[in-house]
Amino acid sequence: MLRPIRRALLSVSDKTGLVDFARELVTKYGVELIATGGTKKLLADAGLPVKDVAEITKFPEMLDGRVKSLHPAIFAGLLAKRDKPEHMATLAEHQLPEIDLVVCNLYPFEQTVAKPGVTEAEAIENIDIGGPSMVRAAAKNIESVAIATDPIQYSRILKELSSNNGTTSRQFRSQLSASAFARIARYDVAITQYFSRINVDWPLTMFLEFDVSQSLRYGENPHQKAAFYFDSGITSQDRHPSIATAQHLHGKELSYNNILDLDSALNLIREFAGPACVVVKHNNPCGAALAPKLADAFLAAWDGDPQSAFGGILAFNKTLDADTASALMDPKAKRFIECVIAPDYEPHALDALKKWKENVRLLKTGELVGGPQGLDYRRVDGGLLVQTRDTGADKPDEWKCVTKRQPTEAEFAALHFAWFVCKHVKSNAIVLTSPTREQGIATVGVGAGQMSRVDSVQIAVKKAGERVKGSTLASDAFFPFRDNVDAAAAAGVTAIIQPGGSVKDADSIAACDEHGIAMLFTGVRHFRH
Repeated sequence: MLRPIRRALLSVSDKTGLVDFARELVTKYGVELIATGGTKKLLADAGLPVKDVAEITKFPEMLDGRVKSLHPAIFAGLLAKRDKPEHMATLAEHQLPEIDLVVCNLYPFEQTVAKPGVTEAEAIENIDIGGPSMVRAAAKNIESVAIATDPIQYSRILKELSSNNGTTSRQFRSQLSASAFARIARYDVAITQYFSRINVDWPLTMFLEFDVSQSLRYGENPHQKAAFYFDSGITSQDRHPSIATAQHLHGKELSYNNILDLDSALNLIREFAGPACVVVKHNNPCGAALAPKLADAFLAAWDGDPQSAFGGILAFNKTLDADTASALMDPKAKRFIECVIAPDYEPHALDALKKWKENVRLLKTGELVGGPQGLDYRRVDGGLLVQTRDTGADKPDEWKCVTKRQPTEAEFAALHFAWFVCKHVKSNAIVLTSPTREQGIATVGVGAGQMSRVDSVQIAVKKAGERVKGSTLASDAFFPFRDNVDAAAAAGVTAIIQPGGSVKDADSIAACDEHGIAMLFTGVRHFRH
């Protein structure tokens, strides 16, 4: 059912692209414009013919702009059914105009409350009342009225009018209506969550909204269905580096497991400021390294556990250069890599990687600024666990040496690196690190996901082989018994970093002193389940 657009009501906070859109409506389709306050001034200053909404309502804007469009003259024109004679007769009797298009984006409540130090009064003044009412009315009258709530829709509306000789189809209006109701829902949720947060530690009701990004071939296993959704709160102004916002430059579509591993790799790699590389397999780092050159960091990370690295995910925190790409593609190494993620790629490096393997997935995040954002959610049967992110708790300048021997400068650097790698290993987690020939630091053994901590120590030692001699060890949680220290000392570990906090800390400290091992307590635990 095609409906012409003869009259449009415009009331926007975000005025991006509005003048050009309105000019096209007027000059090409003869649309009459009605607008409120600042929107009307913008259009008039641009030389467009536009009526103030007060000319329709016969009532002035009042209460500092709180009341301007809330009037029967507006809502009758929006809600009247065009195919119902009684409705049209009522409009004619009261000389009320039909409104065929509403262009309305709302007061920027979400952006306002996101500002540091915003007051409750400022938040309240940015709660839109008339806007959502007009949007809901227009979206409800899907048979006759089109509704635009985002500047990105302007070009789509003009294309629709061009294709249909100045009219819109019901299918098109239905799509706009769905977007409008979704926008109102998000807006109301943002307001609800704001007032919940300022009154209690956690909202009484948790509203989550995610938009579909892509369907996946299958889930964690082939018999499971799956899809990937991105956080609806991510805007064009807030596109922090993440898997959801990364550009897929080359290769097959991502799988469910790829996305999980890429997220783990990205969260680890952004812990480091200097050139670094990590290799992730099954949500655990099997190799990680720092080096003055990115290519050297890659080689050291891969050599941390080359057997486990086969079929893994590579993450870099600097632009992937030609030397790194060349090292990665070395035909003698016969490497199989599922995905590569980096802030950017040098053109020659990107071209070479695309030619190297048709299916290797290459992703670009942009500069890695800041850490993961938002809350951390875990679904359990019948409920949802919510927690803040495991970020910002570590203060290396407050770490305490609890043994007679202090770590050397080189040991402290290796412990620092090991600690932040260990944070991203499944518990119980043990990480062994050593200096590299290229003046860097790399993992030489990782023990992950064991029910007994000493088993994780033994696995890390086995992975390291001869490289365990002179290595440093990180543990994500305290040692319950001294057997962990004894096993590490027997293998050749020279320094340890752990949270501390066990009732038997004194036993572990005594064991370190017996073996001449330096040990730091961080005071922070990093369980990862």
